[in-house]
Amino acid sequence: MYLPNFIFPDLLLLLFPFIVIGSRLFCTDRSKAPWRIANIGFILIFVLLNFIPLASGTGRFFISNWHIDDFGVLMREVLMVSAILGIWLAKDYFEHGGGGKPAMHQIAEFIGAIAFATFGGFTVVSACDLLTFFLGLEIATIPMYALAAWNKQDQYGSEAATKYILMGSVATAFELFGFSYLYGFAGSIHFDAIHDAVASGASPLLWIAVLFLFAGIGFKLTLFPFYTWAPDVYEGAPTPVTAVLSVTSKATAIAFLVVLIYGPLAPIQEQIAPFIALLAGLTLFVGNLGALKQSRLRRFMAYSSIAQAGYIMIALLGPTTIAKTAIIYYLFVYAVSNYLAFFVFGIIGHHREETFDSLRGLSKQKPSLAIALAVAMFSLAGIPPLAGFFGKFHLFYSGASTGHYAIVAFAVLNNVLALFYYLQLIKSAWIDETDEHLNPLRMTKRQRGVIILLTVAVIALGVLPFLSDNIFAGFTF
Repeated sequence: MYLPNFIFPDLLLLLFPFIVIGSRLFCTDRSKAPWRIANIGFILIFVLLNFIPLASGTGRFFISNWHIDDFGVLMREVLMVSAILGIWLAKDYFEHGGGGKPAMHQIAEFIGAIAFATFGGFTVVSACDLLTFFLGLEIATIPMYALAAWNKQDQYGSEAATKYILMGSVATAFELFGFSYLYGFAGSIHFDAIHDAVASGASPLLWIAVLFLFAGIGFKLTLFPFYTWAPDVYEGAPTPVTAVLSVTSKATAIAFLVVLIYGPLAPIQEQIAPFIALLAGLTLFVGNLGALKQSRLRRFMAYSSIAQAGYIMIALLGPTTIAKTAIIYYLFVYAVSNYLAFFVFGIIGHHREETFDSLRGLSKQKPSLAIALAVAMFSLAGIPPLAGFFGKFHLFYSGASTGHYAIVAFAVLNNVLALFYYLQLIKSAWIDETDEHLNPLRMTKRQRGVIILLTVAVIALGVLPFLSDNIFAGFTF
């Protein structure tokens, strides 16, 4: 059977976990070969994705139900960036541990789990029917349960994974209920048929389906009121898993909503817009309030992630092209900024406790780390001229383009609140006096190189909208 070029990255990623895990047959448990193979493989997949020409309109199909369009290609690139940065961050935790916890083991299987979760995201953005859609979401989620408890000698990781599995199982049940009602309403699992049925007229069955689907995906996207698992799981899971979870899981969940809202549910987008605006407003407000009270770095990032989900939801109020473009750009910005913060926290955690107090005097001890931390926090807070400012601007522009000025104004006011707690972190690093009792910090050449790369990327992404007429063609000023 002829295989089109655009399907090769997907097939390679599907085979990749077996290749990496199989490499353990030829090396020792402590060998670096699986990590090196993973680097080569993930970077190769990312490069191949960049050679796929963006297809406008309906995109391209493979075996009738595997759909690849411009949004799908760019979302794949976001997921691959997360996978690459995730294994870079994880390497040190397999060598000497961190955060007061022992070193992890089975790096090949760890990388395989990340690859499967990434392939689940690929499946979500390629789905043309409810069955493939649901399978993709679960393939992206189930490996995360195992990753949260990867460090078997850490009881907090086991506790976090237990909470995550229990909440995730309930969310899966809600999703299945929603899909069953949607199938009952439309009489088909194919998106085209569902779109036609929705366009012909809504019914109570359809609104029940929408309610269940938003409840299910609200868990994975940490929307209000389904966010309560996030702080405990972010705190209990190993730091690299927390970083992957905050980016890969969120990107997959928002891709799920984009495919749903601008696909089978497109005819009722205007009717569900007030519901989306309400969820967005409550989520970003609760996330910002929760972050104000935190003193531990990963719990802080959990509430920051919750607030970021609320900001991203605002883009779903806009028209298709503008919303998709804004979401893709912001996910790139969010991934790079978030991983930069987690790389800094990881270096802190290797030598100290992961708290705000451990950052005291950082600017005097490790100026490069303090600069990287400031860049990451200012970007997440949306301060110009960094990438986070332009990312949030595009999200707000998408919402405002359809007249939802109230939620945009509310989000802007909440961003002032967010700036306060991000500044608290920067204050600890740049203004507070050095605590002489803190252990000295050390960085490897690889860690220093990655931090410099991500810092430059955050700054460069801020000017990219002015340099590129391709990715940002959706914005018409």
